[in-house]
Amino acid sequence: MNAGMKYVSGAMMAEQLGIDGVLTRKDLAKTGVVGRPRLGYPAKTLYEAMRRALGWHQNTKAALIGVGSLGSALAGYDGFAEQNLSIAVAFDADAAIAGRTVNGIKVRPMNELAELIASMEIKIALLSVPDFAAQECADALVAAGIRGILNFTSVVLNAPAKIHIENVDIAQALAVLSHSIDNLPEA
Repeated sequence: MNAGMKYVSGAMMAEQLGIDGVLTRKDLAKTGVVGRPRLGYPAKTLYEAMRRALGWHQNTKAALIGVGSLGSALAGYDGFAEQNLSIAVAFDADAAIAGRTVNGIKVRPMNELAELIASMEIKIALLSVPDFAAQECADALVAAGIRGILNFTSVVLNAPAKIHIENVDIAQALAVLSHSIDNLPEA
């Protein structure tokens, strides 16, 4: 699909995504957008409806915990803007990092975490701290009112059931990729 398309069909979407066409049409029906026979769905209208359904139509502020090498890279990642996500504040326990601005984001000391998370009404945190500090930081985030954590550590975090944790294990993903390419047929 390209940006200039006026209509997009459910069948085309299903084929390009490699998913079942019937399920695709059922999912598209939930957006409330009505398609036209032999034309499909108005692309711009469907795009906006899907953004609303995914919650990408409103800006979501996040906090970044840990601004070392990985945290600094996350702070500079432009891809978050595509999903209307912005890192509004960053925290680090290292006094040499706290007080600096990294990729336009002011880094605060950890002792300001609870107050700023609450006052800025932040519900999501990206956790990129050393493993030994992961659980303590997660506990502080939960106490501050965070509802979701994107966990870049290798620690399996303990949190109440009401807290959603997404684990991002880069080493595991690289291992899976390495195994996958070893099993590809030769070109």
